[in-house]
Amino acid sequence: MGCGTSSVTDTRSEQVLKAALVIQNWYRGYSTRLKARQRYALTIFQSIEYADEQGQLQLSNFFSFMLENYAHIHEKDPEIVARLFGSTLQDYKDRQDYVAFVDVPNSYNGPRLQFPLTFTDIDLLVDAFKQQQILHARYVLEVLFETKKVLKQMPNFTHVKTSPSKEITICGDLHGKLDDLLLIFYKNGLPSGSNSYIFNGDFVDRGRNSIEILMILFVSFLVYPNDLHLNRGNHEDFMMNLRYGFTKEILCKYKILEDVYTWLPIGTIIDNEILVIHGGISESTDLNLLHRVERHKMKSVLMPPTPLDGDPDTSVKKKKFNATIVPQEVKTSASHSEQLTKHEWEQVITIFSASNYYEEGSNRGAYIKLSSGMAPRFFQYQVTRATCLRPLYQRVNAIESSAIRILRERIIARKTDLIHAFQLQDRSKSGKLSMSQWAFSMENTLGLNLPWRSLSSRLVTTDTNGDINYMSSFQDIHIQKPVKEAQSTLIETLYRYRSDLQIIFNVIDSDHSGLISVEEFRSMWKLFNSHYNIHIDDFQIDELAERMDLNKDGSIDFNEFLKAFHVVHKLDKLNKSGSGLL
Repeated sequence: MGCGTSSVTDTRSEQVLKAALVIQNWYRGYSTRLKARQRYALTIFQSIEYADEQGQLQLSNFFSFMLENYAHIHEKDPEIVARLFGSTLQDYKDRQDYVAFVDVPNSYNGPRLQFPLTFTDIDLLVDAFKQQQILHARYVLEVLFETKKVLKQMPNFTHVKTSPSKEITICGDLHGKLDDLLLIFYKNGLPSGSNSYIFNGDFVDRGRNSIEILMILFVSFLVYPNDLHLNRGNHEDFMMNLRYGFTKEILCKYKILEDVYTWLPIGTIIDNEILVIHGGISESTDLNLLHRVERHKMKSVLMPPTPLDGDPDTSVKKKKFNATIVPQEVKTSASHSEQLTKHEWEQVITIFSASNYYEEGSNRGAYIKLSSGMAPRFFQYQVTRATCLRPLYQRVNAIESSAIRILRERIIARKTDLIHAFQLQDRSKSGKLSMSQWAFSMENTLGLNLPWRSLSSRLVTTDTNGDINYMSSFQDIHIQKPVKEAQSTLIETLYRYRSDLQIIFNVIDSDHSGLISVEEFRSMWKLFNSHYNIHIDDFQIDELAERMDLNKDGSIDFNEFLKAFHVVHKLDKLNKSGSGLL
């Protein structure tokens, strides 16, 4: 009996083991598929972000083209040249001319700063912003004026020293994510004479709390100018702010901020060995030239000032540094955060400090601590509002849904071009393409360098033979037409370039009225059409301009008009209509 019992036990153990192996193999496959979906979703975000950055460069080239070709530009609006290429604002004879008329009412219950500022003001500001309080405009302006005054006295590169007993902490892009800054201070301590920081640019845009981050950094800088160092990033730039949202956050009353940007140092040099600079360096980087550049004349980093007199065109004068720290512009997932935060190449370390950059759970943030003679130490973190991190499948679903949504908006904006590309491949006019034909057409038209085959299950429908119904690429989504009579090609073009057009028209709109003349609209569009190589007939634009002039007074409210261009997702409408049933 005992032997029989042993045999049964052994059999059951084998069955349990086999079951465990089956479950283990299934889970490994499941986890691998989830991580692949996460990787594809992040690839979408990165590809679209890169395309947007290229679009920003194209926009900056357009402004140069505009100034060369826009007829009578100096007579019509001589301030445009100054706004694009000149110094931002004239020095005010008396800061009180700008601040004195902004009173702080007794009813104001936010933080009250005391000048000259002290550590107490830093603490006060951090606590207030934790409670989502608003800093009054008068204090904002006072901080900006004080910051500009100090920055104007600084060189293009700040030199700092460390020692084994005095480390310095380096933070990368924050992009308006206040929670990340607060978490860094919680883990690493507030700035002080014994706790030095370098913030390497891109403090603003994309996130919702750019002004709070700037105020904390500027106040800390004013209290500890020798221990908190700020480098300018490509988002400390009025053109980038127009595209990515910070301009909307601060509006016209904080216009002085544009001037403060121009005085931010270019970089920081630690122990005469380590260069901390935003955006990286190249083989032709000339540090001698960068030391002498009149940085305050660089209104936009996309439109650098002309070379200094006497500088040779071809000579390259470089100083070698043991390491260069730059921000990592290509973000990776949490599972690939080692690449994100500790990537080293030709002695270059990249650092990015905004966690959850694309979506909650998409990536970690990090900062570096350095001291003389010691190896750098890396610290990673991730902000979450939940008491515990969501399961992987929930995080992947959220990231993937957001990425696919953005990608589908890119697809619908090129609907006419894509249909033309599909039809060239569909010689039998069946309405169907092979997977390879569809993927070729998508990449050739959109140029996003994406794994279209892997993404196809989320974008199109296929038949039993695996062929794709290519019109399903546009299912459940369309661009809302503000003018019903407008042709689809024109609507798609205006939607695709709406951010660029809004920036252009805001620059032209010198009095910030939100209005431009019909004549200006036509002239600017013709230049835009020519520079961007867009094939839209003039009569369509003329007709559109007439329809945009709703009250027939010769002016167009272009901001409201461009806001009318938006993508409608059918799923959103279904969710809204069915919300009452839940």
